[in-house]
Amino acid sequence: MVRIIAFFVGLGFAGVLLISLVVNLVAYVQSPTEPTAEHEFHREPKELHLASDGPLGKFDRQQLQRGYQVYKEVCAACHSMNLVSFRDLAALGYNEAEVKAEAASREVPGINPDTGEVTTRKALPTDRFPSPYANETAARAANNNALPPDLSLMTKAREGGAAYVYSLLTGYQNQPAKLLKEFPAAKTPQGLHYNPYFANLNIAMAPPLSDGQVTYADGTQATRDQMAKDVSAFLVWTAEPKLENRHRYGMAVLIFLIIATILGYFSYRNIWAEAKRQVAPKGPLDPENKAKRNHAKGEAGIVG
Repeated sequence: MVRIIAFFVGLGFAGVLLISLVVNLVAYVQSPTEPTAEHEFHREPKELHLASDGPLGKFDRQQLQRGYQVYKEVCAACHSMNLVSFRDLAALGYNEAEVKAEAASREVPGINPDTGEVTTRKALPTDRFPSPYANETAARAANNNALPPDLSLMTKAREGGAAYVYSLLTGYQNQPAKLLKEFPAAKTPQGLHYNPYFANLNIAMAPPLSDGQVTYADGTQATRDQMAKDVSAFLVWTAEPKLENRHRYGMAVLIFLIIATILGYFSYRNIWAEAKRQVAPKGPLDPENKAKRNHAKGEAGIVG
């Protein structure tokens, strides 16, 4: 009885799901989703090839230093990087004195030991990169109510990773006339900027890069495209500073697994291959055993 009830209950659920599927399919066919400006004009990230790409990728330290310079001189005015410490810069090739100098050039919140009041002090190598704003309210007030995101994990947090960051930084342009003709209500609002690589096409951040905005110490020409590539590569490092170690360990593990597989196969061939070829134990239907049995029956006078 219980099984019958359970069967009909399950049948009822299946029927409801089937009806729901049919109703939704009919509604989709009769009233298809109308296209939107975001759907029609949003672009996928451009191709970007960095030295850290691929299973054998390694960071280009010179490019990372250029990217850090772009962050320090341009991006740090609005964006925090609170998961990265100044001492981590040693991995980019900076020596101890340079790391201390980089830290000392920034101020972080502190406590006055004499009065106990909140104050500021020069950062130490152990400190993390501070936010340019005291709190979220101050950040929004300075950016037309938009909150500049922290950049520590940006290439992990956005689909497309470094290619998304690069495309966003180089993708600012005027709204296409075709967009305004097809979607008049999609005109970029005052205070926002059109960028087809951003999710809703309009971003609060003004174009941050322009040619010659920084002067690279290694003499590389600081074009907007070059700076976008460099800071994208730097943000790959901030999001995954141990990437080279992961690649190195991954290749070692892969080689170990390949060798272990080969050894296992040869062990199998050496130990078990002959065992599989042995003749199965003889049973009552084996011709030799059957002949012996019939002979024994004949001597005993048993018929059949």
